[in-house]
Amino acid sequence: MNNELDPPEIFDRRRRHALRARAAGRSGDDFLWHHIAQDMAERLSAVTRTFEHALMIGPIGRWQRQILPPNVPCTLAPLRDVVAESDASVALEEDRLPFTPGSFDLVISAGTLDSVNDLPGALIQIRRILRPDGLFLGHMFGAGTLAMLKAMLLEADAERVTPHIHPQIDLRSAADLIVRAGFTLPVADQDTIAVRYGDWRSIVSDIRDAGVGNALAGPRNYLGKDVAARLEYAFAARADAQRKVTESFAHIYLSGWAPSENQPRPAKRGSGQVSLADILSKEPAG
Repeated sequence: MNNELDPPEIFDRRRRHALRARAAGRSGDDFLWHHIAQDMAERLSAVTRTFEHALMIGPIGRWQRQILPPNVPCTLAPLRDVVAESDASVALEEDRLPFTPGSFDLVISAGTLDSVNDLPGALIQIRRILRPDGLFLGHMFGAGTLAMLKAMLLEADAERVTPHIHPQIDLRSAADLIVRAGFTLPVADQDTIAVRYGDWRSIVSDIRDAGVGNALAGPRNYLGKDVAARLEYAFAARADAQRKVTESFAHIYLSGWAPSENQPRPAKRGSGQVSLADILSKEPAG
């Protein structure tokens, strides 16, 4: 039985794994993951240091070679119950990390943090398994993602409203979490991409290809045999002159460093030697 202090299990852990396993067996377009991997690679390329051991959590591990510098030892955690892709693969979840403190100097977790039962606890655990001055790069789908599909499903549900897509957190809340987790030099930013669709089934197909579907705990309600017709109507009502709708994917990126004595720190308040008022009052040289 769960301790009363434990957070509620909002997401079904088996469904999370099943979604990734199903996506791995599909042959659809991985454009969402390609976008995340490219952004992660650009962010990591701006870091001028050498890493000794990395951990990559989630499907993003498939893009290990594109993201990590050459010859960086890496442990992969693909978040799905399948045969490991390599000898360095482990089965885990972000809020149940089995590693000892200081195991890695780089942790990358992408595309799955928005469906973690204990996200604050997961970020704290990630910080703990980092060595001093180790880097965390994170990604999650944020508020505003799939807004069009959510609206169409709500309309199609009529009186039988059922949660089909879990809610995501906004950028400000994500920034607060990375600070509360104890990271230094924390950064949170958002990139929203718009994708044009000619039918609602293509949106659902892309979600399944990415493995980011509904992992909420609880029973699934029968939607009725006419749900497809209702979704067709809802889609047509929102389509433009080209008979397409625009769907959004909000990518929230997080980064932070494990605390270390040799990291730069802001100067103590009142320690400045030059007055800002004096600088502003000086006349420019003529």
